[in-house]
Amino acid sequence: MATNSGIEWTDATWNPVTGCTKVSPGCKNCYAARMANRLQAMGQANYANGFQLTMQPHMLNLPLSWKTPKRIFVNSMSDLFHKDVTVPYIQSVFDVMHRAPWHQFQVLTKRSERLLELSDKLGWAQHIWMGVSVETVKYSYRIDHLRNSGAEVKFLSLEPLLGPLPNLDLRSIDWVIAGGESGPYSRDVAVEWIIDIRDQCLAANVPFFFKQWGGVRKKTTGRFLEGRTWDEMPESVLAGI
Repeated sequence: MATNSGIEWTDATWNPVTGCTKVSPGCKNCYAARMANRLQAMGQANYANGFQLTMQPHMLNLPLSWKTPKRIFVNSMSDLFHKDVTVPYIQSVFDVMHRAPWHQFQVLTKRSERLLELSDKLGWAQHIWMGVSVETVKYSYRIDHLRNSGAEVKFLSLEPLLGPLPNLDLRSIDWVIAGGESGPYSRDVAVEWIIDIRDQCLAANVPFFFKQWGGVRKKTTGRFLEGRTWDEMPESVLAGI
């Protein structure tokens, strides 16, 4: 399944892998798990296994058929660096990304250890953006793993933000996304946490993107921060790379 996306920082999603397992507190109310179960109930073939990790090789070449350039979130319904995704399959995903340089691919993981372990076995390029999720200070080590990887464009997804993240080390980081949790049972985000992250990005000259305040009705809470939206993107976007 691949669709135009309602996610504010991307254009489309591409899921050559579906399903995942929870690894940290940010996973507690996983939207992808809820969606996968819904799609399974609707009879969507790619979700016959629900949220059990499943490689979808028939989806691999899909971005090659999209001739209009897009920002593509890779595996919005999974994690490419999950331990059960084989190294050859990860390399196959990277091969497709290399064959479609007119797109920008956004890969995001919570499994930064495996990202770093496999980094030298993957082909990196300016149009392949690599990010890690960090929800609390406890998981800020993921930033170091990302920084030490071979990715050419590196970004952070500080969402769902579950606590303050003071003193972020933003060296070699090209982009920061932050946002609160949305959906049923969503946990609160504090205004001061977001403002502090925004201010750290301004001080470090790192583009900042505020995705949402979240909550049960995220459209109502919106995405204004101090009277405006923050939709900054990496310089490679502005340069048309």
